[in-house]
Amino acid sequence: MPLAPLLTPLPLADPGRPDLSSPMAFLRWLQRAQRRGQVLATCWALVEMGSQAAMPVVLGRGVQAAVDGDAAGIWRVGALALLLSVTASIGTVLLHRQAVWNWIHGACQVRQLVAGQASHLGAGLSRRIATGEVVAVGSGDVERIGWYVELVARVRAAVIVWLVVSSAVLVVEPVLGIGVLLGVPVLAASVWPLIGPFERRYEKQRALGGKATELAADTVAGLRVLRGIGGEELFLERYRAASQKVRAAAVRSARLWSLMQAQQILLPGLFVVAVTWYGARLAASGELAVGTLIAVYGATAFLASPLRILGEAAHAWSVARVSAGRAVRVLSLSRTSGVAGAALARPGKSDLYDPRTGLTVRAGEITAVVCGDPDFAGALAERLGGHVPLAEGEAEQPSVRLGGTDLDAVPLAEARAAVLVHDKDPVLLSGTLAELLDIPSSGRVSAAEALAAARSEDVLEALTDGSPDCGGDPMRARITERGRSLSGGQRQRLALARALLADPPVLVLDEPTSAVDAHTESRIATGLRATRAGRTTVVFATSPLLLDQADRVVLLRDGRVAAAGRHRELMRTEPAYRAVVIRGEDAVQPVGEAV
Repeated sequence: MPLAPLLTPLPLADPGRPDLSSPMAFLRWLQRAQRRGQVLATCWALVEMGSQAAMPVVLGRGVQAAVDGDAAGIWRVGALALLLSVTASIGTVLLHRQAVWNWIHGACQVRQLVAGQASHLGAGLSRRIATGEVVAVGSGDVERIGWYVELVARVRAAVIVWLVVSSAVLVVEPVLGIGVLLGVPVLAASVWPLIGPFERRYEKQRALGGKATELAADTVAGLRVLRGIGGEELFLERYRAASQKVRAAAVRSARLWSLMQAQQILLPGLFVVAVTWYGARLAASGELAVGTLIAVYGATAFLASPLRILGEAAHAWSVARVSAGRAVRVLSLSRTSGVAGAALARPGKSDLYDPRTGLTVRAGEITAVVCGDPDFAGALAERLGGHVPLAEGEAEQPSVRLGGTDLDAVPLAEARAAVLVHDKDPVLLSGTLAELLDIPSSGRVSAAEALAAARSEDVLEALTDGSPDCGGDPMRARITERGRSLSGGQRQRLALARALLADPPVLVLDEPTSAVDAHTESRIATGLRATRAGRTTVVFATSPLLLDQADRVVLLRDGRVAAAGRHRELMRTEPAYRAVVIRGEDAVQPVGEAV
């Protein structure tokens, strides 16, 4: 067997199914997930600490050999000391290698689980938990969890070495042996009364840190708007106040942690002094040989190392429990209580029906939905995609049906392939335009056709001008993070082109032209109708330019379907519809129930 263990490639092909019954159960599951790494780390730790613990015994024999004038004994002791030094060095190197691997493995496993959960919940994640908390779990918390998982192996080795050293001292001198055997656990337990207060302070610090991160993310996301209204200083002051709260909480945690560290140094030192004083008295009275005294002293002093590991474990356990609790909270979020097991048949030829509102989207048609409440419209758009996470305390709701099949009962990947929900605030990832449009699609619509339908000519020019190294090819032009170098309308059109290129059987668009001018909106409406001809499309809008291109328009009032027909027909016959569309003073603002 080679000295260096075979390493598993990261990221993991399957991070596994975690035990989310409690934070400690989650931590135990992580340990079980790397049994081989834990065993190897424990073995190398035993080699390292065992060699270090045996060194005082060898040195004691060397001193005794010198006192007795045994030259051969001195040479034997020197050779043995050299062998122990080499063994300890090898154990240290291999332990560090395996410990770092265990740490990275645990952290990577948690990070993959959190990333997978975020992908699974999608945009609905922000309805359930603050963005800052998700960021904190995916960054700092995973490192602390990995630290604890790695440390467990060293704790096992420390306990084993303590028992072996105590047994050896017990054989040589029973009184000293009993003192060592009982003193170490007492010293290790002395730090535990401080763990509870430290854990509470640390949990508060992490909560405040998550809020500060969320505030920073919101500020950066709205920086352009803030500059437009002169609100930078206001948000800067808010972030400063939040940052100071985090700093104060961190100082309070650090004070308690420094007390715990001081205790780990002071108490073991006093313990070693007491053992050495008693052994010196025995040596002075002739009851204990000088070499044996050195060996006992060295072994007792060595026990400070396992004590430090136990103290480190106390710290790691306290912060890992907090971090694991936050990770469990994120990973425990679920979309619905139903069991996904159904299958969709011909989703592009099936009607989409929402029993909560009574909305029916006919197959192969463009259906426009008019609702005076943008929040309700956004929630309904998300709901039409199926598998919507429930807000805290919200009761389970009937699933949207596609062709008579509950979308919530269909595997998530199949539901997402059948129904694509285009959010009103889509995200553009950094990279080239070609990479942005490199998505799974039906192949029916080309990238050029999708960009043309979204009327993105000026967007391509702006991207080309902003990327001199693209050689005039807009597909090689780079898009900055979240498309910040583009205007809101330009970002919106690129995102619409991406949705049209995907060409799903059912496409749900939530205010796809809210950031463009009327002339561009009219051209987009025409392009949308041509590109989605014969495909099921839902458009949430109040713009007459979009509504006039729809095969059917549905008006929602008080969370239910109130009227349906063509746009011009409803403008003549429905005053409530006309009021919403023309945005008159008497416009009805229907308040829908939570979808």
